[in-house]
Amino acid sequence: MIEERDTAPVTLSNTDLAFERTVMAENRTLMAWIRTAISMISFGFTIYKFFHEISQSAVITNRLFTPRKVGMIMIALGLLALLWGLLEHRATISKLKKSYPGIERSRTGWLAILVLLFGFALFLGAFFRQ
Repeated sequence: MIEERDTAPVTLSNTDLAFERTVMAENRTLMAWIRTAISMISFGFTIYKFFHEISQSAVITNRLFTPRKVGMIMIALGLLALLWGLLEHRATISKLKKSYPGIERSRTGWLAILVLLFGFALFLGAFFRQ
């Protein structure tokens, strides 16, 4: 038999709702940083592979920016952008927690950390591959 409980609906004040909207906006901002970083990382790999295949058939002279260097720079910039966005997110959430301690931990932050670790592993794999 299922017991029925008398639960009153939870009502939130305007201030509570404002904090919730701010937290959701901050999570959306971090997701935009994640999308930007993934785009830069994948574009870096694309540049590297595309121009690497082309350069195999052509004679390579000593250039300042080889396709590998440009690709690695794009991957590194994507990782730096993600790290910057994650640090900014954490700082903003910390400020919000001082005024509104009821804020929960962000799952978006965990996603950013996972993408950052995976991207760093890919960067190292590409870096050590000659």
